[in-house]
Formats: sequence, C-alpha cells, structure tokens
Amino acid sequence: MNRSDHPPSNELREGASTPRPERIDWQRRLALVIDSMRELSQQTDPQMAVRRYAVRARQLTPSDRLVSLSRRGLERPWFRITRSDQWKEEINPWRQKDRLPLLSGGLLSELIYGDAPRIIDDLTVAPDDPAADYLVGMRSLMAIPHFDRGESLNMVVLMKAEPCAFDPERLPDATLQGNLFGRAVYNLVLSAELKQALDTIDRELRTVASIQRSLLPAALPKLPTLDLAVHYETSTQAGGDYYDFFPLPDERLGILIADVTGHGTPAAVLMAITHAIAHTYPGAPDEPAGFLSYLNQKLCGHYTAHGGTFVTAFFGVFDPDSRELTYANAGHPPPRLKRCDDGSMAALDAVSQLPLGIDPDTRYEWAGMRLRAGDQMIFYTDGITEAFNPGREQFGVERLDAVLGACRPHAASLIAAVLEAVSAFTAGRPADDDRTLLVAKVG
Repeated sequence: MNRSDHPPSNELREGASTPRPERIDWQRRLALVIDSMRELSQQTDPQMAVRRYAVRARQLTPSDRLVSLSRRGLERPWFRITRSDQWKEEINPWRQKDRLPLLSGGLLSELIYGDAPRIIDDLTVAPDDPAADYLVGMRSLMAIPHFDRGESLNMVVLMKAEPCAFDPERLPDATLQGNLFGRAVYNLVLSAELKQALDTIDRELRTVASIQRSLLPAALPKLPTLDLAVHYETSTQAGGDYYDFFPLPDERLGILIADVTGHGTPAAVLMAITHAIAHTYPGAPDEPAGFLSYLNQKLCGHYTAHGGTFVTAFFGVFDPDSRELTYANAGHPPPRLKRCDDGSMAALDAVSQLPLGIDPDTRYEWAGMRLRAGDQMIFYTDGITEAFNPGREQFGVERLDAVLGACRPHAASLIAAVLEAVSAFTAGRPADDDRTLLVAKVG
C-alpha cells in the first residue's frame, strides 16, 4: 500500500492524484436518497435493512467490493469481518457471531482502529496481510467508520479495481450517511433485543400469575348462614392482592383479605410469601389478633425489615350459628356493613393497627360484632375505592356505600352491582391497582 505523507488538506487520502469519476448529479442523488430512506423506514429486521441499504448505497457510491468490520468487544489489533459480498452464504452477525472470521492486524485493523474515514488511491496489499483475500485485486479503497460512544466500533470498506476511483468530495456525505444508517440499524437491533426481553418477561409474568392464582381458593366455602362471592383482578398479569378462607372447628370460617404494597411481580412474590406464612400457622387460626401477630412477626423477621414493603390485612372469624364476627385489622380498609333490617350503614373499624411487616412488636387487638340475617358486607382492597375516572377523580367509599345501600338477595348480585358501578365510573379505564372484592350476605 502506498503510505506516502500528504499535506494536511489530504490527510484522509493516500496515493497519486488523478482525474476522478464523473459525479452523479444532485437531482438523481436526491431521488436515490429519498427512495433509500423511504424503503429503510419500512424495515423492522436489521439484517434485511442492511441488505437493502447495501443495494441503495452502491447506487450512490458505486464499488466493486464491500467488506464490513467490527471491533466491538475486542482489543487492538483484533477485529471481525461481519459482511463480505464475496461470501457465498449470508451470515447474520447478530445471530451467528461465532461464524464471523476473527482476524488480527494488517490494513483493515489499521483502518478500523484509526477512528477516521480514509481514501486510498493506490492500494497494494502485502501477501501476508490477514485480510489479503478480501483486498486482493482492488486498487482503491474508501473506509467509512461508524462511531459508537466516540469510537469507530464498526466500519464499511468500499473498494474498486481501478486506482483513484473514489471522489474525496463524497467522503463527508458518505461518512454522515453511513453513520446515520448505522445508528438506525443499531436501534433496530436494540428494538429486537428489547422485544425478545419483553417477550421473556411476559412469559415469566404469565407463569407468576398462574402460580399466584393457584394459591387462591379454588372454590367458595358453603355455609348455611353466609353467602359469599368474590372478584379478583390484577392491574398487571401478577399482583399483590390476596384473599383466603380457613375452615375452623364448629363450622366456623376464617376470612382473610390482604393487599401488598405496590403491584406486579414484587407484590406477587410477597403475596405468595404471605400465603405460605398464613398456612404454616400452628393450629387453627381462630384468634384474629393472634393470627395477624403471627403473620407480622414472620414478615418482619425475614422479608420486609429492609425492603420498605408491607401488607395491609383484615382477618375475621365468622360463627354461622351465632352469626358473630370477630376480627382484627392491620391497616386495611375496614369492610363496609349494610344492615338491611333497619337501613343503617357502618364500617368494621372498631380496631386497626399498623400494617403487617413494619414493626415486629405491634400487638394486634380484636373486636366483635353480632350480625343479623339480611346484613351484607363488602371486604375490598383500595384498588376499588381508588379507581380513577378519566378526570382523575377517585371512586371513593361514598360511591361504594351507595351501591351497598341497595339490599340484594344474593352476594353475587351485589358484587355484580359494585363492578358495574366501578366500570361505569372509570369509563372502562384500565385498573391502576389490583382490585379485589369479597362480598358476604348473611342469611
């Protein structure tokens, strides 16, 4: 290769000065550029984008041979050949990296590590050059670096069989054009990688959601004096709401509703942990205060001490014979009670302490209430009352009470009425938080 010194104005050129090929007129060039950009804007696959761009680029800058290089992830003097129009089989450099030739040193290494565009007018190739097979027979060369974070990590090398074949006036435009295209292709690569990552996350979330739902009761308990209905809805595929039933001696029933802070996978994990702890309670969980204290100590001791998360929970024990409900509350929205015999409305708010997972020394208290036939209760998470309409107004407790105020014969009809009211209020807006409703109608 001719490596003679040149004055500053010729720093990007090497070789003898001879007449240049006739330039393409600007109107034709503009038409080619527009056609190229229009076609490339429709591409979603980086490999196809490069293939189509190579055809268009050769119309703007004709060449007899093309080689693409990369030094991404390598140290000087190593580089990879990522594309060559001499290859009989196309290799996808993003999916078949192991098939790309890995070379060290020589002219191409000098070019890509030079971090600058170059034109060589009188090219000669040493027989022992590692890339001699890609260069032999060519007499002129244009090297266009593609910069990433300030370094020429990739490069396109165009070659012609005759000397002085590349117009130096084209080098600035070719460098700009090549780099803009390189960024566009890199964005397509990142987009494809992001889609693949999101697809993986989506599959994992579906698995988490499936596992989470398997932890919920498979069927509603049957009691002679209590009719139950449930609605469970997550704002994402997995969530932090939790409800459960615990059959107790003498046909009593434990009713738990809980809400982990946040939503999504982290909340779902803590929800599963809470479920596991609840089902390791020694003996029958028939003392609401003791049950919540147990959950709180286990969560504080192993899971929430340093994570800043907590769980609100309401646990009640219903006796079907006496219709008495004893309960304890760890910072959860108090259930709403409608007495249909006298029309009164109340909240089960006689006791309420800190949410679970904040203070291991919290001592939970319990309260009791004797229910009557016809009473209807709504246990809920705050995703119901904090549901937003398009104007960012919350559904609120008052609207929940308005639906609860109409006495209905069955729990299923009451829960349907609440869901209809929430849907109408939010105008079909997707849930911002998990929504759980547990309705009980006393018979």
